[in-house]
Amino acid sequence: MSESYLLRGAKPLGGEPADVLVRDGAVAAIGSKVPAKGAEVVDADGLVLLPGLVDLHTHLREPGREDAETVESGTVAATLGGYTAVCAMPNTDPATDTAGVVEQVYRLGQEAGRCDVQPIGAVTVGRAGTQLAELGAMADSAAQVRMFSDDGDCVSDAVLMRRALEYVKAFDGVIAQHAQEPRLTEGAQMNEGALSGVLGLRGWPAVAEEAIIARDVLLAAHVGSRVHICHVSTAGSVEILRWAKSRGYPVTAEVTPHHLLLTEDLVASYDPIYKVNPPLRSEDDVAALRAALADGTIDAVATDHAPHPVEDKECEWLAAAMGMTGLETALPVVQQAMVDTGLLDWAGVADRMSVRPARIGRLAGHGRVPEVGAPANLTLYDPSTPWTVDPADTASRSRNTPYAGRTLPGRVVATFLRGRATVLSGKPQ
Repeated sequence: MSESYLLRGAKPLGGEPADVLVRDGAVAAIGSKVPAKGAEVVDADGLVLLPGLVDLHTHLREPGREDAETVESGTVAATLGGYTAVCAMPNTDPATDTAGVVEQVYRLGQEAGRCDVQPIGAVTVGRAGTQLAELGAMADSAAQVRMFSDDGDCVSDAVLMRRALEYVKAFDGVIAQHAQEPRLTEGAQMNEGALSGVLGLRGWPAVAEEAIIARDVLLAAHVGSRVHICHVSTAGSVEILRWAKSRGYPVTAEVTPHHLLLTEDLVASYDPIYKVNPPLRSEDDVAALRAALADGTIDAVATDHAPHPVEDKECEWLAAAMGMTGLETALPVVQQAMVDTGLLDWAGVADRMSVRPARIGRLAGHGRVPEVGAPANLTLYDPSTPWTVDPADTASRSRNTPYAGRTLPGRVVATFLRGRATVLSGKPQ
């Protein structure tokens, strides 16, 4: 028997309250005083109803680093963050560079059953940047891969990048680029600027990101193929993207929650929790990223959820791994950075965290705003109940959240995957 729920008094996209009936995996009715008719009633008074969130950039670590995360634990964290679909990045061990490995990750997601897991295939064999991986075989696999990335490493060879763009064009694929010119960032530890000099840490120049983005939007335009820019972090990158989009180039881009909120000043503590790739940037960069997300130059928010075991983060800065967890905190961080500042309304949040990511990732059934007949991939969010982040309470196997001890403004109350509750009353089901 299918599950049925009546979301009493929810605010679709932050608008006027309505009753929303979920039945047979879809939105069955929206209106005033909708009868329950045997459905479980969920008190949604004051809660914002959003389409289920879609993350274009999640590290689930399986296979190979199950000590940091598994598909099971990562998807629990995802549902608690309001996500109904996540794209699993390829820097696993072995890398997801063959049809066999992407199918393994895809089937692990199906078995977990908490949210849809769409593997991202590696662009090159072993993510080594020298030979194209089996792009066509991954596209034809059960996982139906359409996005490819060497995330964690840049496809720095321009000829190889061009060939990848040409190859995926045949099946409407997209290359997601980790924009980091390797020679300009050898040994880099933090944003290059006055503070890096004071702290004695090798700087990571903005131009290392911007040069790759400039090259790749030109390549994408030349080939007529889609490129997606991962975790944009600088004001200069925003200007390049704005220019490319003004010319109609086939480029999309994402920004992480932490790059919308945190700045390089936190690195002065030498706490490796703030060590991330790309690095935390300046206040001016943060302001530019927020404005670009607001005006649509940046299409999507993507978490870059990067779990690490404690020994890889609780060590000296130079030895520490780069990365932060982010699935469970993304929506409240976006509320703080974008909604509470008046830069986005809830419809805008739905667009940047669900509608556009689903379109970019070719995730059918996701990214549909709540309307009768739409698949019931939904998130109920309470924007007015602050909570203090305690790493010990998170579902991820890793605890490397940069928000430990911070108070965030709201929290996910319920998540529904095709009408089935994966979270209710803030608890996994």
